Amino acid sequence: MKAFDTENSVWARFSPEQRGQMETYSVHYRQFLDTARTERLANKEIIRQAENAGFRPLADFTSLKAGDKVYWDQKGKSVILAVIGSDPIEKGLKIVGSHIDCPRLDVKAMPVVEKNKIVYFKTHYYGGLLKYQWVCLPLSLIGVVYKADGSRIDVSIGEDQGDPVLFINDLLPHLGKDQAAKKLSEAISGEMLMPLAGTNGEGEKTKPAILTLLKDKYGIEEEDFTSAELEIIPAVKSRDVGLDRSMIMSHGHDDRVCSYANLAAILDAEPGEKTQVALFADKEEIGSVGNTGVHSSYFPDFIAELLSLQGRDQEIWLRRTLRNSEVLSADVCAAFDPVFADAYEEQNSAKLGYGICLCKYTGARGKAGSNDANAEFMAKIRRIFNEKEVPWQVGELGKVDQGGGGTIAYIMADWGCDVVDCGVAMHSMHAPLEIVAKADAYSGYLAYKAFFESK
Repeated sequence: MKAFDTENSVWARFSPEQRGQMETYSVHYRQFLDTARTERLANKEIIRQAENAGFRPLADFTSLKAGDKVYWDQKGKSVILAVIGSDPIEKGLKIVGSHIDCPRLDVKAMPVVEKNKIVYFKTHYYGGLLKYQWVCLPLSLIGVVYKADGSRIDVSIGEDQGDPVLFINDLLPHLGKDQAAKKLSEAISGEMLMPLAGTNGEGEKTKPAILTLLKDKYGIEEEDFTSAELEIIPAVKSRDVGLDRSMIMSHGHDDRVCSYANLAAILDAEPGEKTQVALFADKEEIGSVGNTGVHSSYFPDFIAELLSLQGRDQEIWLRRTLRNSEVLSADVCAAFDPVFADAYEEQNSAKLGYGICLCKYTGARGKAGSNDANAEFMAKIRRIFNEKEVPWQVGELGKVDQGGGGTIAYIMADWGCDVVDCGVAMHSMHAPLEIVAKADAYSGYLAYKAFFESK
């Protein structure tokens, strides 16, 4: 099979057996999507699958040998898995870095508000999204609430068929003349993204009745919202798309399509000479900040812990390890959409259904903020994919002056690693519901597995 082919889709190149493997993989990926609905739930599911595959917490180890499987849980919102190789760790790692946070709405610290006897939740959007897309959708409320005594309440409302859902109103077109005259970015403001929470009340006010319901049914006091992490996402599970079922619709493909491929790859890859590391990071959508984002020290700390268990305690060993490491920044890229052709440069855009996408650079206008991978490393990754017959293509994020974006690649390049962006191309990125091709999702798994197993 030709690995790099701009004329024939992956489906056309695959044998019947490979098509069957792709469909099986897609079923498992959809199960992951419908379980790992937030970064906390993704963390939990990744650790569950890792433990079933023999991974143990790093704290359980007093030394490391080839074949050991370890994991690091970073505050319940990021995870690192590693399979120790036969080479000393300082000779470099094979790292695939993905992220498990997604664009969404976050509930504010004091969210419950009443207007004309209608109660709403106030929200703050998380990550780059188009606010007008979040109105008139069934929405779930998922997350954790910590009470004053330190006890935890897990919240999941809207996920089961019999649950109520939340809903954000829009203005009816009969009265929308002034709204229609505004730019899309101004038609719905951030403060207007207030889901309906209830209308039933007694007397002058409705809010007290809703607060009573929250206390009686969920054990939540109004003050408890100040120590909560509650996310609002579409109350819609994944679905096959197209009469041929060639695509998958879901919330959170960015970046769980790469995260699941990363997980499946490290669980299936044969241990090799190099230590294999799968990173599942938080906070990428808001700049990789905080102590669960990649700008934090926890990833280098994890590597330092591995080195210490092999008797390499001095910081120079950490620096050498990172300098000798190779990274695939596993994040999605934009696939050419002919409906919006003016935003793309077609010849250098990825296409839906043509394999995993290598992006030499991201950034914006003049490559600002980009890693811009070295040609030598691009050549090595090409060679790995071609030898293993991994379907791949190249792409970039739209026309030069159109916009842009970024991934964690530049952060890991700052550590001295060789890095290239390598992710699944998709349509409707950052929308409440996004589209990927099954062939591309499966190609991501094949790509990361081949990389882990390479020398």
